[in-house]
Amino acid sequence: MRLGINGTGLVQKASVSAITDHARRAHADGFSSYWLAEHPTGGFDAITVLALVGQSVSGIELGTAVVPTFPRHPMALAGQALTAHSVMPGRFTLGVGLSHAPMMAQLGIGFEKPIRHLREFLSVLMPLLEEGRVAFDGESIACEAQVFGSPEQACPVVVAALGPQALRVAGTRTSGTTLAWVGPKTIREHIVPCIGEAAEAAGRAAPRVIATLPVCITDDEATVRAQVAKGLSMYGALPSYRAMFDREGVDGPGDLILAGSEERVAEVLVELAEAGVTDFAASEFVRDPGEFERTRGFLKDFLERGVVSG
Repeated sequence: MRLGINGTGLVQKASVSAITDHARRAHADGFSSYWLAEHPTGGFDAITVLALVGQSVSGIELGTAVVPTFPRHPMALAGQALTAHSVMPGRFTLGVGLSHAPMMAQLGIGFEKPIRHLREFLSVLMPLLEEGRVAFDGESIACEAQVFGSPEQACPVVVAALGPQALRVAGTRTSGTTLAWVGPKTIREHIVPCIGEAAEAAGRAAPRVIATLPVCITDDEATVRAQVAKGLSMYGALPSYRAMFDREGVDGPGDLILAGSEERVAEVLVELAEAGVTDFAASEFVRDPGEFERTRGFLKDFLERGVVSG
């Protein structure tokens, strides 16, 4: 299992320089990847930010986790992705996802037939990223296009997929999945078998399973879990996440954060690796600089001990 950093906690600052500094330290500390989400109504474009970060931070994979699909035509997203890919060849990974009905409602965008949307979206996006051309006429999406300067090497794509249908689409069409708020039991029993079988049936390589969860090394585990449970309770109301919490047998986000002693968090990281996670992107949930340094120090030590790779 490779170990990376998820910088989404900085997105609300809307600061390219803050994210660049965070990514630069992640690279200096030996982590393999750096991931950034895009909030549908946040006005802070993740692909643009990572393309800028990549100009001064080299040697580390930079990826979106994730860019919502409904607000963009796949041709427009392909153009952004190919531009970022051209200045970071072999280092940029595009993570996409459906997002959620309430968030799309804020944009006045419907959320009808999301799996059909995902299939049709990828039917345009993937040929453009892999071959530089597409001719597709679907029920809700159509595109006939050829990009300027076909890519010499395909830009990899992963899909935020939780339910069986989305996992099968991701396994059949893309390099894998990127997960949030999914525990080791669910990854082992549901995510890995479903996406793995789809990829094998399609003749594709074993898929990446990229997992992100908050991490906090602390002596006050109960308080940290209570803060997460209260502050992020909205995830429990979203049907796709609620289904994952129920599969895992937990109440919500407060139960899934990797919080507590170094020994306890190490146990969960090993459990995630054994469940089939290929990449873990730690989201450092910390309350002060001291907690950050302790958490980052633990992650570096865990990496240096060779339990995971950078």
